[in-house]
Amino acid sequence: MTKKVLLAVVYFASFGILKAQTVPTVTQDLTDVPTVTSAEESFYNQIPLVKNVISFAKDHLSIRYRSGGTTTRGFDCSGFTRFCYNKFGISLPHSSAAQGNVGKPVDKESAQPGDLILFKGHSASGKRIGHVGLITEVVGDRIKFIHSAWNGGVRYDYLHAGYYQRRFMGIRRVVHLLAEK
Repeated sequence: MTKKVLLAVVYFASFGILKAQTVPTVTQDLTDVPTVTSAEESFYNQIPLVKNVISFAKDHLSIRYRSGGTTTRGFDCSGFTRFCYNKFGISLPHSSAAQGNVGKPVDKESAQPGDLILFKGHSASGKRIGHVGLITEVVGDRIKFIHSAWNGGVRYDYLHAGYYQRRFMGIRRVVHLLAEK
């Protein structure tokens, strides 16, 4: 009985490997494939550097929050984004409101990893930028970002969480500053 089971397993495994190695024929007319514009192309050429900034930011997960902090002993939100970009030669101001004036404004639908994401401070009814993070991932309409929060230090959050949706102010693209370096 054991031999029959083993034989069946080997048969199905071999069949699965054979099916996995079969390459389907492409029948799509490639004249309808969209082309990448030069602006998009230049952005995507910068991706390795963006990945390096994000990877560097991730290396600092769980570092505590510290008001006015700009070092690994503790960060405030703008101190953290400033620290991450400074590692790659980009000098950002040490204020979330001031960082809201750096780079180019971007629609939420056009957000990309490496963009700064800006929020109101503690009051959702306020009108001033009071918090900043670094976008790490965009999947569909889900934007994941890393930031230094007063209640948890350097951590991930999502824009679709109610707290951040109510305080969302905008997105700034600073990747071109990386490319100029």
